[in-house]
Amino acid sequence: MLPREDLLKGVENRETIVRVIDLAEQAIKTWEVVLTDFLSPPELAESQQIFSRLTDVQLVAWGGYPQAERQRLAIARAEVPLDSSQVTVAAIDIAGNFLFDTATHRDFLGAMLGTGIVRDKTGDIIVLGERGAQAIVVPELVEFLAMNLKQVRSVPVKIQQIELSELRIKEPKKKELTTVEASLRLDAIASAGFGMSRSKMVDLIEGGDVRVNWKEMSQSSTQVKTGDLIAIRGKGRLEVGEVAVTKKERYRVQLTRYM
Repeated sequence: MLPREDLLKGVENRETIVRVIDLAEQAIKTWEVVLTDFLSPPELAESQQIFSRLTDVQLVAWGGYPQAERQRLAIARAEVPLDSSQVTVAAIDIAGNFLFDTATHRDFLGAMLGTGIVRDKTGDIIVLGERGAQAIVVPELVEFLAMNLKQVRSVPVKIQQIELSELRIKEPKKKELTTVEASLRLDAIASAGFGMSRSKMVDLIEGGDVRVNWKEMSQSSTQVKTGDLIAIRGKGRLEVGEVAVTKKERYRVQLTRYM
């Protein structure tokens, strides 16, 4: 069986990782593909990082579209064929006239949870403005939500299953920039990328509002590298691109900010 205690050392999302390990052991025993519920980005990243150490188990993540934040994991023995098509998800349209009573992501999520379902059964919610929203859920919830989700805020809604190809995904707004810094410290790179003072960034880092690759970072001196994703609660994300050393031995860093 899996080295459970070694895998759980130092994890942030212990309860989730325990469930994923349980499912992985089930997959090993049965030679079947097993699925998790939807995981948040930090849970997903930590699960993938932990299981990357193992050779006898493989994971595939999918949330309905390539940029999905919340995704399910399919888990199988290394010898079993596995691809994203085996991660079953369903898309629903939540249609209503929200012209005079605008609803937010929180409103749609709250209405869905108000039917009695749990958050783990829902993936991303795509708000469409005055005409409602689309949501990704586990397939077994589609009929239940069609029968029980009747209203969001003051607006009557109708639920209908749609194809994943009908999801109205907006490409994220992004801004490319270059900075030259004396070091690759998190506070230096993040303050340049997010356009705020170094002292303000230090406050955010020490306050637990900054994650690198979805892992909370509390040390401003943490070194970042190409490929790292820096996220600040409520302010978007920053991807660290190519890093080059200048003649004056400073670091020229390509950054992509997603708003």
